[in-house]
Amino acid sequence: MNDAFSKCHPVVNFLFFVGAIGMSVVIQHPSYLLVGIVTGAIYYLLLGGKKGWKTILGLLPMFFALTVINPLFNTLGETPLFCLWGRPYTLEALFYGGAISSMFVIMMLWFACYNKVLTSDKFTSIFGSLIPSISLLLVMILRMIPNYIRKTGQIIGARKSIGKGACESATTKEKLSDGMTVLSAMTSWALEGSVVTGDSMRARGYGTAKRTSFMIYRMTVTDWLLVAVMTVLLALTITALCLGQAAANFVPQIALAPTSWGLITYSCYLLIPTALHIKEAIQWHISRSRI
Repeated sequence: MNDAFSKCHPVVNFLFFVGAIGMSVVIQHPSYLLVGIVTGAIYYLLLGGKKGWKTILGLLPMFFALTVINPLFNTLGETPLFCLWGRPYTLEALFYGGAISSMFVIMMLWFACYNKVLTSDKFTSIFGSLIPSISLLLVMILRMIPNYIRKTGQIIGARKSIGKGACESATTKEKLSDGMTVLSAMTSWALEGSVVTGDSMRARGYGTAKRTSFMIYRMTVTDWLLVAVMTVLLALTITALCLGQAAANFVPQIALAPTSWGLITYSCYLLIPTALHIKEAIQWHISRSRI
């Protein structure tokens, strides 16, 4: 992966994602949410290329579903659009559902970027010496989902190749039975894999002494500069939040605080990885043009 931010010290990567994901949880203002979605999508596309569109487009149905479903349970609001099953479907609840689903999309995007940038060796290099057991557990959890999805596809394909998978004309009962069989196999595989990993790490003496790493990371001047810039931008953004510049209320009335300098600092913070990536790409093209 030719990405400048990924080449930074793991501590820099970790601190950035803590700030990006943490801020996305507490901000509901539409302007901030739009910035979070756009910057997260751009950086994910820079990391994944054209294949990243599949993930981003896959989040759209979930976004619309969560937005539309929220007014069915939350009937607060002063602007009813229509009544459904005797309950008002309000505009305010619809906007609130859009804000909640946007927060979820932002977290998914930045977590996807996190999985590509902060690899397992980087994570263990940060926390391996401090909390060896917990760091190993977290690494196993973070890598479980993509491995689980990949293994599920392999099992489904293997079952279809021997004629045991559910075909398109299968009944609902047959499809459920096939799904339960795959789920049972995946559960056994996951449990067995965790036991094997634990035994393997214990046999290698993991956690019994100070951990060493095959790759040594050292903080450079650029890394320290990035930490300082991120700290300043994050502090300014938090200050803006405390001053109410990102306040957003949707029920019973929609009341949004006017955007100000807090949105600028928040945007600059989230654009740090993208800016580094573009800067390196420009330098690379300039170097090639001089050859």
